[in-house]
Amino acid sequence: MTTILITGSSGQLGSEIKERSARYSGYNFVFTDVGELDITDAEDTATFIGELSPSWIVNCAAYTAVDRAEDEEERATLINGKGVENIVSALTGTDCRLIQISTDYVFDGNRAVPYSEQDEPSPASAYGRSKLAGEKEAMKWPNTIVIRTSWLYSSYGNNFVKTILGKAGSSESINVVFDQTGSPTYAADLAAAILDIISGVIQNRHMFVPGIFNYSDEGVCSWFDLATEIVALAGSQCRVIPVRSSAYPSRVSRPAYSVLDKSKITDYYNLCIPHWSTSLKNCISKINRL
Repeated sequence: MTTILITGSSGQLGSEIKERSARYSGYNFVFTDVGELDITDAEDTATFIGELSPSWIVNCAAYTAVDRAEDEEERATLINGKGVENIVSALTGTDCRLIQISTDYVFDGNRAVPYSEQDEPSPASAYGRSKLAGEKEAMKWPNTIVIRTSWLYSSYGNNFVKTILGKAGSSESINVVFDQTGSPTYAADLAAAILDIISGVIQNRHMFVPGIFNYSDEGVCSWFDLATEIVALAGSQCRVIPVRSSAYPSRVSRPAYSVLDKSKITDYYNLCIPHWSTSLKNCISKINRL
């Protein structure tokens, strides 16, 4: 039986993979979080992976506090960089395949056309630098897929969608920046894509192609556009007011434009990616049922 290890399984993406894994019979899914597997501990990581002997690892473990990373870059890099190095070191002598999750923050956002996998990364934040370090470590293993994603949200955990839903229910108006553009990604869609890639390779529906790939939901919007749609779907009368990002001074340089070109992953892995507006409806419907 194929063993698939999912690290960081209590986060947004890990939780979505765990939920969706119930649809896949015949696989041995092992879900861990820091309590079971601390990837920053090289010895424990080597022991755990050595004893489990997984065929696939999906590394969802990550430091994701973007703002706090400016003060904790060493810790962010420990988890997002050194942690990946520890996983890769533990794979020596195996045929295990690794899927490493990365981010649009590896780019500075100073352009107006979608980023492809061939574009040179230029992170402008501590978080982005730490995730790029993880990419570089992951790519040292020949059986690696790095998936860069953007604007992740879910019914699990804390995220922009849940924040706006909360404010829409308690405020007459909210200010949201309109000068940052990207593509929202429902973590359930990314989870489905990851599991489809894994099962497709196992079942010989497609070849395993290592390398860096981009994934987000289809379509482009600003944070203001996204918030406006969230409020409308919530049936709230709350007004969404567009403001410039300069209205919220921050030490973090967030990409002004972080749209990702997804043609590579759709071509190689035959994925059908939904539009962000459709997925947003699905997520909010699920939140309302909880």
